[in-house]
Amino acid sequence: MTQTQAQSMPTAYLAKYKVAPHGVFARIILAFLTTAGIFYINIIPALVSGLIEGLQFNNQQAGFVSSANLYGAAAGALSAVFLIKRINWVKWSYCLLVGLISIDLLCIYIRSAELMIVIRGLHGLVGGLLVGIGFSIISRTNEADKTFGYLLFIQWGLGGLGIMYLPGLVPEFGTGALFLSLAIFSVATLLMLPFLPAYPVPEQPTVVVEQTNASRMPLFFTLAGIFLFQAANMGLFAYMIGLGRASGLTLEFMSPALASASWIALLGAFLVIVVGTRFGRTMPLLVSVLLTAACSWALLYSQSSQIYLIANIIIGITWAFALPYMFGICSELDKAGQLAALGGFASKMGLASGPMVAALLVGEDQYDVVINVSVIVLILCAIVVLKPARLLDNIKSKLA
Repeated sequence: MTQTQAQSMPTAYLAKYKVAPHGVFARIILAFLTTAGIFYINIIPALVSGLIEGLQFNNQQAGFVSSANLYGAAAGALSAVFLIKRINWVKWSYCLLVGLISIDLLCIYIRSAELMIVIRGLHGLVGGLLVGIGFSIISRTNEADKTFGYLLFIQWGLGGLGIMYLPGLVPEFGTGALFLSLAIFSVATLLMLPFLPAYPVPEQPTVVVEQTNASRMPLFFTLAGIFLFQAANMGLFAYMIGLGRASGLTLEFMSPALASASWIALLGAFLVIVVGTRFGRTMPLLVSVLLTAACSWALLYSQSSQIYLIANIIIGITWAFALPYMFGICSELDKAGQLAALGGFASKMGLASGPMVAALLVGEDQYDVVINVSVIVLILCAIVVLKPARLLDNIKSKLA
């Protein structure tokens, strides 16, 4: 046996177990890969509440920790835009996952708010780069909107479990339970990674890319829409437990209520998986974003447990429904994945800025101010995403 034959045997052996690049299992693994870097986002109410209760951080300190994590993720996602065509994304993904696991385990032992802000910022940088890589590879799949639907499906489903059980574990086991859960998710993703195929960079641009390259305005509006949508939703979501407490609701009601909302929100991601772009992107986006704004406004009446529950359920559904379409627009504009990574950057900037602004606005439980600002930003988002969605729908109709 020659040396070349010996070296090729492990590769050939592993190749037998690679999943189909555009199949369901590939979409699921890519969703786990992309979620691993930002899973803390889906349990952020539990994280903020846990830092306050477990480590006696105040509202602003806890909000700054989550924002540092998210601003770091934004920087990491932006770096992926410039790196994705130059790196071996598989090797980088292995290294980044090991980095995430190490940082999450380190955070179990941190008690200082200032140090926690710095270390979670580093975690965000590593995770954001992994997310940017994941977004780029998702763009290389057929019907990327559906793959983003799987991404939201997994994020909301497992996020619901986290919100349901983690707040109750903090009084008994401390904040270590939060960070250990993040490390476990990254370990699971690490075990899935060997089964993904290579996803090389496409050599030829698609017809949609060629027809939109003359102007970068569709990209600008899409990125602005993603930023506004994520900022409005996350700014409110980060303080959802505090809002409920200020309205007289108990943690025993809110934890299962928010978990149920996350699980029912899977309907939104499931609809994207099933429907795709069959009805275009314009109407689904417009209706879902405006409905998110209406339900956010309804949270002004959270003293009613029914309104609190129903509003969170509908927001979850529309959040998980609208976002894949926005990311799908970025994917249509560049199948190499650089613009999708840029969409990931806009998303992380929005997710970071939302809690940061909310932390400054909330003061001493001024949740009504946070709600009103979120509603205004969501309405602005609906206006902004209208142009790129209509443009792509018109191009698709001409090609049909």
